[in-house]
Amino acid sequence: MTSTPTVIAHRGASGYRPEHSRSAYELAIELGADAIEPDLVPTKDGVLVLRHENEISGTTDVAAHAEFADRRTTRTVEGQRLTGWFTEDFTWDELRTLRTRERLPELRPGSAAHDGEDPVLRLEDLLTLLDDAPRPVGLVAEVKHATYFDQAGLPMASLVADALAAAGWRGDDRLTVESFEKTVLRDLGSRGVGGRLVYLQEARGSAADEVAAHGSAAPTFADERTDVALRTLAEQFNGISVDLRTLMAGVDAVALDDPRPVRSDVVDRAHAAGLQVFTWTLRPENRFLPAPLRRGGEVAGLGDWERWYTSVIRTGVDGVFADHADLAVRARAAVGGRA
Repeated sequence: MTSTPTVIAHRGASGYRPEHSRSAYELAIELGADAIEPDLVPTKDGVLVLRHENEISGTTDVAAHAEFADRRTTRTVEGQRLTGWFTEDFTWDELRTLRTRERLPELRPGSAAHDGEDPVLRLEDLLTLLDDAPRPVGLVAEVKHATYFDQAGLPMASLVADALAAAGWRGDDRLTVESFEKTVLRDLGSRGVGGRLVYLQEARGSAADEVAAHGSAAPTFADERTDVALRTLAEQFNGISVDLRTLMAGVDAVALDDPRPVRSDVVDRAHAAGLQVFTWTLRPENRFLPAPLRRGGEVAGLGDWERWYTSVIRTGVDGVFADHADLAVRARAAVGGRA
């Protein structure tokens, strides 16, 4: 069992600053993150910008820009009907005028106090920041909605490969690319982007590329966690990434001073197949913790996060995504890994 999983700053230090902002990325580096996770979506002129979703009304001040009022529209993205403003309707020159905002202001008012301070960034901006960091910091880039964007004439594999090559990151050891869609990962592999390829799996449902190819007969994410399926994935990719519910299914948090490994079925079987395992997302607020670990009556209050974090780490998982990278680093050290 490893006690030194990679700590990946989920959208930067998103527990302290608006997600995907420059200040969130810079703070994540200061807090000791081993890698930073941006989400990649395109503009209509093919620039990759760093937003969790292409619908940006909740994470930018776009609604306050009268000049963009007519861009508000309704779209269906992977079966979900959404109304708002979408990155693919803006050029980069237009998007760069927007400022970032906290997505969960009631839960994280300290972060919301920084609303409006930072502009939206491109992938190349983050790559430059990482190149200039005082120590090596990795990139775990999530390619979003590849099938949807391909159908809109914005081929994500090509855009990602070209952006990485232009920034000198092609084949960089610091690079990991992940997606909920195997098709785009295979395409990136064939383009020689290098690094590691990680297949994201939801607790339930099917991948968008599988639905596009097979309709109602598409395999579910659960189908792709059988032993046979895991061995097939290991022939194509370096790892899988699962949500905490899947990772900790049937597992209770253990005492902080309990030295025993925590057995996770998905970790054990994926490792046996030759795959690394990553999990998302460690968050310390009561709202995100198992009921027995919540403390007090406030959803925004901190619960017994350390017991939860150390239990997750004791599964032998290879990497954890965390909104508060410093807390994950502390938990890793408590288990006996590097600080």
